[in-house]
Amino acid sequence: MTSSPPASPPGRWIKDRLLGKVVKNSTYLFASNAISAILSIVTANLLGVSNFGVLGLVIGFVSDVNRLFSFRMGEVIVRYVGEALEHQNRERAAAVIKAAALAEAATSLLAFGVLVLLAPFGARLFIKDAAAVPLILLYGITILGSLIAETSNGILQVSGHFRSQAVLNLIQAVVTAALIILAAVQKSGVLAVLWAYLAGKLIIGLGPAVLAWRHLPGLLGSNWLRTPFKHLPPLRELLRYAISTNFSGTINMIARDSEVMWVGFFFTSVEAGYFKMALSIVNLMIMPITPFISTTFPEITRSVASRSWQRLRSLLGRVSIIAAGWTAAVVLGLLLLGRQLLFEPLFTLAGHTFQLYTADYLPAMPVLFILLIGFGIANILFWNRPLLLALGQPEYSLKVGFWCMLVKVLLAVILLPAAGYLTEAALLSGYFLISVSWMVWRGLKTLRQLEQELLKG
Repeated sequence: MTSSPPASPPGRWIKDRLLGKVVKNSTYLFASNAISAILSIVTANLLGVSNFGVLGLVIGFVSDVNRLFSFRMGEVIVRYVGEALEHQNRERAAAVIKAAALAEAATSLLAFGVLVLLAPFGARLFIKDAAAVPLILLYGITILGSLIAETSNGILQVSGHFRSQAVLNLIQAVVTAALIILAAVQKSGVLAVLWAYLAGKLIIGLGPAVLAWRHLPGLLGSNWLRTPFKHLPPLRELLRYAISTNFSGTINMIARDSEVMWVGFFFTSVEAGYFKMALSIVNLMIMPITPFISTTFPEITRSVASRSWQRLRSLLGRVSIIAAGWTAAVVLGLLLLGRQLLFEPLFTLAGHTFQLYTADYLPAMPVLFILLIGFGIANILFWNRPLLLALGQPEYSLKVGFWCMLVKVLLAVILLPAAGYLTEAALLSGYFLISVSWMVWRGLKTLRQLEQELLKG
């Protein structure tokens, strides 16, 4: 009897069930992201540079206040519920979900109250227009609409219901697109666009809660709500993990997720508009990879829980290769054809010339190319922080983020007033290069140690 020859590398990839599961789940989340990216282009041309910057500053201010009080309960759910289900411990999973939902609801209400108090401050300091207060309060309704959204999305991820998330995201994208197109036809302003984004946010805020609570009886049993909190993991450990994710989220907010706010603070809404436009193009680059983050994390957690180190290493290597291939293709395309694709007419139909962005946005090109460096590295090694979380080292990722954030902020305060807004793009890329490389080194080092322990044991 002859043995069959080993599968070729492409054959092994095709037969890799774990990789196939991640890729399949990621494709479910792609369509809505594509629509959202296109919407950003339509919105930019509708509003013009300055008003596009105002829109970004309003959304950014509300999002930052919300992040400040967020404990990223989705990560808590994936980490502890995923581990509990891997060991068939339904009671612990149910207790964690109840505690996470209650905590998130309380902090969301607190965040909305703080937003109401800070709205005048934000309008004056960042947007430099007191008339923007009603816009901030209107978009602030998204905080109430997302009362337990993080917990709910974590439940959908850990239970494998990525298609449900994709459908919700697609619905919100279609609704938002319809409202923005209507605003474009009517030549409306920032208020109409803000209503469109608010409608979409409410759909993806409330929808996951409805779906998650429908799936929970099948996942945990019909009496899961009666599970006592005594089944929780050690409270100190749980609080440590939740607080570290909150601090990590705050660090990310300051260091990398508030670039439009930093530019609005030091400069004007025009420069903020350039930055928001550049970030929207970068989001097109990372768009196909973004779903990998939410779909890979549960698989990393399961592999760690089952001590399947070789399977985990294989998964990390293969998703990195996929991400690197896509990132390299996009970066090369933008370097060679970026100006033509983004700012020159693409085609003419029925007497109308179509192009992505008007020439008013041309000053955003240098920002875009600088950002591609840092975002490219972060895109390829997107699993850097999830790996540390799954390995039980949230404090290490927190330490890395804190020191890198502190250096970036100090340099911004010193350099930005005189150096210009391009410096902010350079600082952000530098932050990604250093922090991502540092966390990848630590995660792979820990993984090697665990593999050696398994071989010895």
